Formats: sequence, C-alpha cells, structure tokens
Amino acid sequence: MNGESEPKPKTESARGNARVALSAEVERALHEGRAVVALESTILCHGLPFPANLETHRAAEEAVRRAGAVPALVAVVDGVPRAGFSPAEVESLARAGRSVRKATTRDLGLLAARRESGATTVAATMAIASAAGIRVFATGGIGGVHRGVSETFDVSADLLELSRTRVAVVASGAKAVLDLPKTLEALETLGVPVLGFGTFEFPAFWIRGSGLPLEVCCDDADEVARVVLAHWSWPGAGGVLVANPVPSEAALERQDVEEAIERSLAAAREAGIAGKAVTPYLLARLAEETGGRTLAANRALVVSNATVAAKIAVALAPGGARR
Repeated sequence: MNGESEPKPKTESARGNARVALSAEVERALHEGRAVVALESTILCHGLPFPANLETHRAAEEAVRRAGAVPALVAVVDGVPRAGFSPAEVESLARAGRSVRKATTRDLGLLAARRESGATTVAATMAIASAAGIRVFATGGIGGVHRGVSETFDVSADLLELSRTRVAVVASGAKAVLDLPKTLEALETLGVPVLGFGTFEFPAFWIRGSGLPLEVCCDDADEVARVVLAHWSWPGAGGVLVANPVPSEAALERQDVEEAIERSLAAAREAGIAGKAVTPYLLARLAEETGGRTLAANRALVVSNATVAAKIAVALAPGGARR
C-alpha cells in the first residue's frame, strides 16, 4: 500500500514485545495526551460493500474529529500492526474488501511471521489499540455467543478480549444474529461492565432494544469516564462495553429483523456456512432480506458510536472532564 506518510514504529507497548506502527498524527496526539479513538478495519473490509464501506468510514472519522478526538484506523499491513492510515491507504483497504484476511487475536502472530495483512476484528483491534496506548474504541456491534452454541461451541474471541484488555468499547450492543441473552451472561461471567448509554436496555445492533435489561445507565460521556476509570483502578480489570443504541430514525423493528434472521440462518445451514464466515454471510443476506435497510442502520450506528467514543476519549484525556 502506498501511503502519504510512513508510520513510525512505537517502541514500547502494553503487551509483551508487540510493536504498533503509528501514523504521524496519531503518534503526535498520543504524545501530547490528546484524545484518540480506534476504529475497526473489519467493518471497512468485511462489513459493507464498496463504496458504502469507504463512505461510512470517512463519516465515522469526521464524527470523531468533530467531537474533538483523533481517529485511528487499526489494521495489520504486511505483518505490522498499525494505528492510523492516510486517506489513500484507507481507500486502498476499502477497495481490497474481503480479499483482506479477517484477523482476530489468534492471527496476529501468524500475520507477523508471514508478513501478511489482516482486517482486525473487535478483539484484535482492542489488542492493538491497547498496545499503542489508545483507550477508547468505536465499532458497530461486538461478537458474542452464537445461536446453537451447544452444538457449535461458537463463541467470539471478542468476549475474552473484553475481559482482559483495558479499552472502553462503544458499540450498539452485540450483533442481532447472536444469542443475546447468552452473550450478556457471558459478559457478566467474564467481569465486563456493560453500561447503557442513555438506556437501561441492551441494544441489538440495528434494533434499539433487545428486551434485555441493563443494570447501569450513563447519561453522558463524563459519567462513562468516571465509571471506566473507577473500574480500571482495580488490579486485573479489563475492558468496558458502552452500549449505545442505533439512532431511532435508522432503527429497524425487532420482529422484522428476527424473521429475516431465521430465514438467513436456515440459508446458512443449507449452504454449509460455519465459523467466522457465518457473521459476514448473515449480514450480507440480511441486507438483501430487508431491502438494504440493515446497511443504512449499520452506517448510522457506526457514525453514532464514533461520536460517543470521541466524547468519552476527550473526557478521559489529560485535562478532560474526569482525569
């Protein structure tokens, strides 16, 4: 990939000997103690088709900047974990799309050894962000416990990473195609606080409410920052999930989505789709089932989450509301 500027390697990290190459802008912001928000490259490469993926990412970056923070797209390029890309590099990734390998935490060493590239999932993005010193991350929806888990044992690595990595993750709950009650139970077992952002109900990605109650609701970014810092004051504490519902004007109705999910799951079983291929298959199928409404909701929630994440990052930064 040809960028506008070469990233500078970060020589120290929070995880072993891992090194993260930073763009000049991100490195400068971190050095100056300014707010930085990590953004996930799986959304860019696997979440939406081109050019909607590029347009959505650019809108998310602009939302982060408007709220006073610096956006840092995270991905692995030629084996090197990176945070911060030039506009030309972002477009190159967007055009490459699904030809870029989807990479979770278990793949980071393999990519480094083989000098291969990867679009990072929630888990891998958290790991790289933490190693770079970035404490807030905006995504669409986290992975979790899949439906039919008793037969498949399919549980996303996102949950384990949330339990051990000190990054605040802003998401519209978990993807609606998952088993949401079991996902919430797993988060509780793993000690991950789930903070509703202006809601006492767990969001279901394109749906504002899943019907599952949350115990904690935070009304603004300053309150989230206070809770996050208090959580991180405990030894061994990991991440925090901030559940921000999709904007109401873009939200879908629960019954419509559930019916479409059931049809899409049946199609996936018939096609023999399994493992990490399930979620991207279902998302593409649901876009067809809903006449593109899931794509519009996806864009809206990604941009909304980027805005909320930036406000939290500003509150956590030195000189912020709660530092």
